[in-house]
Amino acid sequence: MISDHKIRWRLKPAIWLLSLAPLVWLAWLALYGGLGANPIEFTNRYLGDWAIRMLLLALAATPLRLLTGWNQVLLLRRLLGLFAFFYATLHLSSYICLDQFFDWAEIWKDILKRNYITVGIINFVILLALAVTSTAGMVRRLGGRRWIRLHKLVYVAGLGSAVHFVMMRKGFQIEPLVYGAVTVALLAARAGVTLKSTPKGS
Repeated sequence: MISDHKIRWRLKPAIWLLSLAPLVWLAWLALYGGLGANPIEFTNRYLGDWAIRMLLLALAATPLRLLTGWNQVLLLRRLLGLFAFFYATLHLSSYICLDQFFDWAEIWKDILKRNYITVGIINFVILLALAVTSTAGMVRRLGGRRWIRLHKLVYVAGLGSAVHFVMMRKGFQIEPLVYGAVTVALLAARAGVTLKSTPKGS
């Protein structure tokens, strides 16, 4: 069994390197003209894809623990969740900076008019709240029960991200449906754990 100390000093640096690798690859593509005919759209979608992937990896921590008995995987969940927020921030920033050029009036119109952007903004606000309260200090301030209730919103964000992806890709496309199916499976696994752990008659 891998100790908590080894996770901290071996696995976490590996997670950092692997999680930043997509950003390095994006920079490489930008330098050598590999962003395609519409580089702004490519960049925005690329960052959004990785935000969802990181969020799904964070959501997979509990099912993985149940399947393998590896409790220490939960020590990596916070880091993966923070990287999901990191890529979501870059995704939103690329929309604001590159796509809309800080035209706040047009951005507000987009939020009200386009449902997938509305859902995306709601997801980002949830991830922001979870990132801000992810520290041990915030756990103490909020209290364990309130902190747990708040962080259950990650499942809302996970489902919302899948909905955002499906709505954004108009027409029948396999990729967003696969992400949606994986999200539902992870949420179902977590719901099953909750039901099993809830005492009968409670």
